[in-house]
Amino acid sequence: MEEISEITAFFPAFNEESSLREVVKKAIGVLEKIAPKWEIIIVNDGSQDETGKIAEKLAKKDRRIKVVHHSQNRGYGAALKSGFYNAKYEWIVFTDADGQFDFSQITKFIETQRKTGADLVIGYYLKRKVSFLRVLGSKLLWEPAVFLLFGLKVKDIDCGFKLLKKEVIEKIPRLEAERGPFISSELLIKAKKLGFKIAEVEVHHYPRKAGRATGASLRVVLSGLVDLVKLRGRLINQI
Repeated sequence: MEEISEITAFFPAFNEESSLREVVKKAIGVLEKIAPKWEIIIVNDGSQDETGKIAEKLAKKDRRIKVVHHSQNRGYGAALKSGFYNAKYEWIVFTDADGQFDFSQITKFIETQRKTGADLVIGYYLKRKVSFLRVLGSKLLWEPAVFLLFGLKVKDIDCGFKLLKKEVIEKIPRLEAERGPFISSELLIKAKKLGFKIAEVEVHHYPRKAGRATGASLRVVLSGLVDLVKLRGRLINQI
């Protein structure tokens, strides 16, 4: 397996009691093989099921596992920020806690980073296992808007599997997004603006075995588009 010196892996989780144990177990098995120093952060985003309790039990068994709790559900953006800003190691990787990604594919990210020297390696779906309307909204509405406003063109902005240097998080203006699809776009836009190199790698995406997806509604997407316009104005003065 491709190796990396040190890495923080984090998993945003909202009502993922059915998948969290297995996701963390598999991640530990991979991290043990690829990194001498690693940690796992579980971000419990105000779950209403047993996610928080399961996370705490996992942390008690292994001191390399930490839990960040949100007292109420704040959204995907807030969960990612808690992961980013609590990470301590040079490299950061995150995937969703629903088991739809194969964490062992991180070796492809590391290999791509070595070949390209990229600061961020972002996944793109071979075939995304979500509703057709959600894919359509991303491809026909969100991604064109990001390209028109910021000139950012990648194969998949929203893919929830990314590897990046902690330096990126430390140097870009603080992330602001709380809900909706805005967070991934904000991260990439700000990183590109500061000249960080982005590479892409294909990943498999599997159907959910349990739980319920909490994808963005049209209202949230439209709200995110307003945020994009506001971000463009701020970045002109901020960077």
